[in-house]
Amino acid sequence: MGKKILLDYGSGGLASQRLVAEVFVKHLSNAFLARMDDAALVKLNGPVAVSTDSFTVDPIFFPGGDIGCLAVHGTVNDVAMMGARPRYLTCGFILEEGFEFDDLERIVASMAQAARHAGVKVVAGDTKVVPRGMADKIFINTTGLGEVVAKPAPGGRRARPGDVVLLSGTVGDHGLTVLSCRQGLGLDAPVRSDCASLNHVVLKLLRAGVRPRVLRDPTRGGLATTLNEIALQSGVGVEIEESAVPVDPAVASGCEILGLDPLYLANEGKFLCVVEPGQAEKALGILHMDKLGRRACAIGRITAENAGKVALRTSLGGRRLLGMLEGEQLPRIC
Repeated sequence: MGKKILLDYGSGGLASQRLVAEVFVKHLSNAFLARMDDAALVKLNGPVAVSTDSFTVDPIFFPGGDIGCLAVHGTVNDVAMMGARPRYLTCGFILEEGFEFDDLERIVASMAQAARHAGVKVVAGDTKVVPRGMADKIFINTTGLGEVVAKPAPGGRRARPGDVVLLSGTVGDHGLTVLSCRQGLGLDAPVRSDCASLNHVVLKLLRAGVRPRVLRDPTRGGLATTLNEIALQSGVGVEIEESAVPVDPAVASGCEILGLDPLYLANEGKFLCVVEPGQAEKALGILHMDKLGRRACAIGRITAENAGKVALRTSLGGRRLLGMLEGEQLPRIC
């Protein structure tokens, strides 16, 4: 039998110290963590973007990622959507007694790799172990801090009529992948999560002089829900073209079989960028040169009509409203 997580590992004593040394410091070590103080001292200049998120995805390993890299990518992306350069992360773990030690190490190693790629450091953390049955394997919370470099910072309230809505790539990949893996669906064509950190490609846009009015990553609730949030925050309408929204053929096929709408499925490596018309072509040119933006496209525009609503022009020439996701379409997706 493999080594298991024991309640002793959450005691704060010698077992806790061994866990920290053998797993967390081993993979995440840096000058901040090496001090082993109660808090980290960090330096940031100017306005700071802060975001926190908790991850309970089931299953914890899936094609294209795992709960570890997801916990890094998800928070890095939320900070980046404020036009900020993510610098630091904290992470907290809730572990179930009996959880496989090797799985924990695999997850932490994945987090370390994702953090290195994103250019962020994990500067503080915490671990709690709960009795068997009081949690489901592992839950992770991450908090991110970053320096705001966009002037002005993008925000959900800044969309204006006439602006162009850009999307960095295909939708629904993460949501369908997790569902397929969870249910053992065995789809004809394999699907993979789009889990990735978006901060580098966002920084390329900003350095090139693109001034996004809004940046958002359409995670839970998908593209349709995120567009509704923007419409409500800015008091504008949004109109998108169904034929313009890219969907991977395997995802489209899987959604058709399962009766799901890819516009409402979670994404973990895509973002929306709302820009004034004169900057749309420039922004797309920059996105197309990055592997995370090769399928970027303009999918619609901001309108003065139908404030607070999102309209979809269908491939057949019709028009229908896209509401927010109601209920929990796919629980524990991130």
